[in-house]
Amino acid sequence: MDSLIAGWVTSRWEDWQFTASITNSTARGKKFKQFGDGSLIAFPWVTIYNEHYIEIGTDTMLGPYCALSAGMMPGQECVTSPVVRIGDRCLIGRGSGIVGHLAIEIGNDVWTGHHVYITDQNHGYQDVTRPISQQTQPEEPVRIGDGSWLGTGTVVLPGAQVGRHVAVGANSVVTGKLPDYCVAVGAPARVIRQYSADSGWTPAQEFASQPNT
Repeated sequence: MDSLIAGWVTSRWEDWQFTASITNSTARGKKFKQFGDGSLIAFPWVTIYNEHYIEIGTDTMLGPYCALSAGMMPGQECVTSPVVRIGDRCLIGRGSGIVGHLAIEIGNDVWTGHHVYITDQNHGYQDVTRPISQQTQPEEPVRIGDGSWLGTGTVVLPGAQVGRHVAVGANSVVTGKLPDYCVAVGAPARVIRQYSADSGWTPAQEFASQPNT
């Protein structure tokens, strides 16, 4: 009997996950600035708000337990639109968070592992007489180029510019610029391999991420 109940619960849960997912045909999907055909935000999600500042391309999927938002709170009026743009054929891993305030652009065919965090806003800390939570929150645009891959646990911080066809190793922290066709790892992420038409993929000691100052 227990196995029958477990099988029923499992089957129903899978059905509910699919039925409750957000697509461009659902009421929630219609709130987005753009929500392409074949795209899906899997249920359950963690936080989604200010959808009218968010664009999602075609055939893109955000895994379950993701957070996706524009601004600090529901109903906030943002100064740019879209604030977050996710391209076509992207796959955002389970438990990831994309929190935009100014401009986050994710190109086409970008895939991520689980628990990746991408944001364009940081916390000011310079005034030691005030709590960090009460200080200014500087913003810098973030861009992730077409065809790139972000490994599990990667954090992408304000001002990061990731080129095309870039592989970022698990648990890396991207704080600056990563050129096209490279492999980068670490905190901050630094280039360890680089591709060129002449020599193919080679170690790239001379290349390095350029942290923001």
